[in-house]
Amino acid sequence: MFELKCNDYGFECNYEIKGDKESVTEQFKAHVYEEHGIDYTKEAVTQFILRKYPECK
Repeated sequence: MFELKCNDYGFECNYEIKGDKESVTEQFKAHVYEEHGIDYTKEAVTQFILRKYPECK
């Protein structure tokens, strides 16, 4: 189980997503684009996950 929170990445936002790596990546990417106007690549969001969960490399 993976988790990303918007406020961990500098946004004043309470959005959190939990789940498997693929769904967290896709949903976080979509949320940040729709709500904050930032179009992160899938690879960038994957890097967020890998930095937070280094044991998954």
